[in-house]
Amino acid sequence: MPQFDLITMVTLFVAMALIPLLLMISTCFLKIAVVLVIVKNALGVQQVPPTMAVYGIALALTLYIMAPVFLDVKINLEALGVFNNSSGQLSEIINVSLPPMTEFMSRHTDPTVKEMLTGTTQHIWSSTRQDMGKNAEILLVIPSFVVSEIQAGFKIGFLIYLPFIVIDLLVSNLLLALGMQMVSPMTISMPLKILLFVVADGWQKLLQSLILTYAH
Repeated sequence: MPQFDLITMVTLFVAMALIPLLLMISTCFLKIAVVLVIVKNALGVQQVPPTMAVYGIALALTLYIMAPVFLDVKINLEALGVFNNSSGQLSEIINVSLPPMTEFMSRHTDPTVKEMLTGTTQHIWSSTRQDMGKNAEILLVIPSFVVSEIQAGFKIGFLIYLPFIVIDLLVSNLLLALGMQMVSPMTISMPLKILLFVVADGWQKLLQSLILTYAH
């Protein structure tokens, strides 16, 4: 086997091993997972749903939201002839796969975050490397997208957390006023929060709102 083919195969295996990490930092998985975990903690139910189920929901929504982007990648790969084994250049595969992903990340990146990272390059990169960064847009897009997604996830989680905090405070003050200090406020507040979330059809509205944040 030629040396180039061996290097290409090893590189391909390494890339496949990094797919879970790439899925987390270059798709909507991060924000959805952050919001769902915060909601779970806000409800006060640490074991329900299980953590794996939460990440499974986040993964299912990610595949649903990212389907158009993945379809564009597939179309580009078909045009390159990857599925017909007419092209074995890994660099060409990467080049045709990046534009749809880069466009998605750029579209959902906070401009202020990208401006901050662009300005930071003047302090940590030399002039030569700054020119390289302008040509390799992905070097700025990925970190900008990740930071933007984390910020957005925590903002949404904070807004969701507020009504549950109000319920905790009301229950605590009510139990204190009744002289029931021996009763844990969580024992009363947790069923009330679950009831409120179910009556308000919280899961459906939450997931729908998360999906619509990625609407064009």
